[in-house]
Amino acid sequence: MSISSTEITQNGLWKNNVALVQLLGLCPLLAVTSTTINGIGLGIATLVTLFLSNILVSLIRDVVRQEVRLPVFVLIIASIVTIIELVMKAWFYELYLVLGIFIPLIVTNCSIIGRAEGFASKNTVAASALDGFMMGLGFLIVLTILGLIREIFGFGTIFANAELMFGEGARDFQITLNADYEGFLLAILPPGAFFGLALLIVGKNLIEDRILSTTKAVTTEPITT
Repeated sequence: MSISSTEITQNGLWKNNVALVQLLGLCPLLAVTSTTINGIGLGIATLVTLFLSNILVSLIRDVVRQEVRLPVFVLIIASIVTIIELVMKAWFYELYLVLGIFIPLIVTNCSIIGRAEGFASKNTVAASALDGFMMGLGFLIVLTILGLIREIFGFGTIFANAELMFGEGARDFQITLNADYEGFLLAILPPGAFFGLALLIVGKNLIEDRILSTTKAVTTEPITT
């Protein structure tokens, strides 16, 4: 299978975005994105898992028999997630407590096993690494934006609890938009996550429709001499 780096990048970030197009991995996406930092933390963990699992699956794609490839892929992904979980326990323990069960649940993220089976098992290591990184980055961006939206409306802040990821010196990163703002409870509850994701999907579709309309107008414009 031959695919260009540009196409892989466009698919991961926009055309085939895991969260906005494939609609995979929505359980952790909707559950933990109540703040920007939570979204970034889970997004980075997912990105690293996608990147490393794609590389390892591509490396062994000609060795593993067809009959056992899925169990092997799941074992690889589970091993990577276990390492990430141990690292978070050691260096980001408070963030790990916040994200809770959703770190080990990365193993069950359909997008990861889907990229391993649908792409990494059929492509070179370089292409698979880029695909894993871009798919993970696209997912990370959506988690971050959704967390930012929910945090602004839910708490009236930006980058609250940044010290969970960046250390005690990051406490000053928090921006309070309005000290008298009492918060909007719906924004930080699961239904608020559904509304936020829906708005992002609508926004993406509107942008694509606008681009398509502009492209059609340019291509159909009569040439005058």
